Amino acid sequence: MSGCYALIVAAGSGQRFGAELPKQYAPLGGGTVLQASISSFLQHPEIDGVRCVINKDHMDNYERSVSGLDRLDRGALLPPVFGGETRQQSVLGGLESFTEANPDKVLIHDGARPFVSGELISDIIFALDKSTGVVPTLAVVDTLKKCTDGSVDKTVSRDNLFRAQTPQGFRFKEIISAHRELKQENMTDDASIFERSGMNVAMVAGSEENFKITTPDDYRRAQNYLSGLSGARETRTGFGYDVHRLVDGNGNGNTIRLCGIDIAFERSLLGHSDADVGLHALTDAILGAIGEGDIGEHFPPTDPRLKGLDSEVFVARAVKLVGEKGAKINNVDITIVCEAPKIGPHRAKMRARIAGMLDLDEGRVSVKATTTEGLGATGRGEGVAAKAVATVSFPV
Repeated sequence: MSGCYALIVAAGSGQRFGAELPKQYAPLGGGTVLQASISSFLQHPEIDGVRCVINKDHMDNYERSVSGLDRLDRGALLPPVFGGETRQQSVLGGLESFTEANPDKVLIHDGARPFVSGELISDIIFALDKSTGVVPTLAVVDTLKKCTDGSVDKTVSRDNLFRAQTPQGFRFKEIISAHRELKQENMTDDASIFERSGMNVAMVAGSEENFKITTPDDYRRAQNYLSGLSGARETRTGFGYDVHRLVDGNGNGNTIRLCGIDIAFERSLLGHSDADVGLHALTDAILGAIGEGDIGEHFPPTDPRLKGLDSEVFVARAVKLVGEKGAKINNVDITIVCEAPKIGPHRAKMRARIAGMLDLDEGRVSVKATTTEGLGATGRGEGVAAKAVATVSFPV
């Protein structure tokens, strides 16, 4: 028993896609969505074989999609198998087709996620050395609402909530056993089946670029993303700086907000909005990179409507302006300058929060902290400052 195989699930009809062709066979970058999804696995040095699960009525579309892929010199493209009535039945059929090869590991991937990176595939395979199941995830950063009949019932806490992606990796013996045990269920996520069987699923960081094509808007996003990868780009850099005074007393529930994260602290930052110096500096850096002035021009501090406003609104405005110019944020780097509170324990959450705001992979977001060794206003504990740099690429 050895090796790692990839199972790509592409048997759906894509009803929400609303096109003549199912989404996995839609044209993309000179090939199809499915072709792009397969290629990442075929070219990965640790993938020994790739098999697709397809609809039996889509054989012609499949053969057109994979034409030429068998010439890739790494993992072998195996003959497809036909799917069942549900995704779970389709996955089980695909897993059963691997029983003779009996690999150590299997990665199960959605055929409509064409931008899975080799790095993510490697992360999952590596994590399977210590875990029986692995799922790539992204932190939920949007406010969640529970609604009934078009009305909001309540706000749901997003703490400890994550979005699951594929490929999801498993030890082959354990995942096929779980699927066989629960074959009458109708789950759309293989990690859920693993959990239901009582087995642990570890997490690795997912990627915003590894999005799934479900709707026509997703398809347009994929085309724009691919165009950005292949087209010539000009990179511009912006710098942002902000500082707010620390005052005694705290009307914010004994918290201070930095980079979108509430941190327990006995003092508060004085400001017209929520005084989040990290997000203010970030906003100015992005605006500077695209030549759109500064935060005060877009959100005057004299405007009473901005009193106590969540600074994420400022970042969202800057991101919107970037998109309107056909540009793309490449990466951001933020440095918090203060004696207290300590930033280190909160850096991971800050990075995830900002990555969500900017629709970036966390690897493109840096948050650091430093002190001034007791010198100046921040050194005396009179305030908190932040510096930020953003790079933005424009089509030439």
